[in-house]
Amino acid sequence: MSLFVISEIGINHNGDLEVAKKMIKSSKDCGADAVKFQKRDINLVYSPEILSSKRESPWGTTTKDQKEGIEFSKNDYEEIDKYCTEIGIEWFASAWDLKSLDFLSQFNLKYNKIASAMIVDLTFLKAVAKQKKYTFISTGMSDFSIIDNAVNIFREAGCEFELMHCISAYPFDDKFANLKLIKTLGEKYKCNVGYSGHEKGGVSVSMAAVALGAS
Repeated sequence: MSLFVISEIGINHNGDLEVAKKMIKSSKDCGADAVKFQKRDINLVYSPEILSSKRESPWGTTTKDQKEGIEFSKNDYEEIDKYCTEIGIEWFASAWDLKSLDFLSQFNLKYNKIASAMIVDLTFLKAVAKQKKYTFISTGMSDFSIIDNAVNIFREAGCEFELMHCISAYPFDDKFANLKLIKTLGEKYKCNVGYSGHEKGGVSVSMAAVALGAS
């Protein structure tokens, strides 16, 4: 089993394409195999009440202004796709709704990612599995019954996947990493298990995760 390193960009580019490119280049220089973004249709992910709520930001005075400001357009993603090809690094994104999943399908991406928040949406899981792309499935906040459902959907669809051990706290103290769960998940589901790290420290927890079998 070879190690696959994903650099999480998410929405930390703040809607600035040049910042995203710098993060992609830094990820490449650090030896990452891929960079990952997040894609949302804000009108599907957030309620009208949340979007209309007051929120001061560089993009305006409402939550909608802020959420729209940090989402990339089709042209932006086309530029990201071109740039990643030029420097030789894979990119993909975690879709947070079916419309975003469809949006991402226009690019020739090798991977899908299920965010921890989306693992409970069985309709969404089936749509992702139907694409037959290798999928990383985060398990933060999940119990075994939730993971069972996801694993069954992907196995029934014949879609390759790996589980990602994840502690859904941003950030958390290293002592809560619970890395022994990597082995537990691997033995229970007979699949590769990765680690999605949100710890406060440096790379020591991730290195320990690899030593314990994280892919």
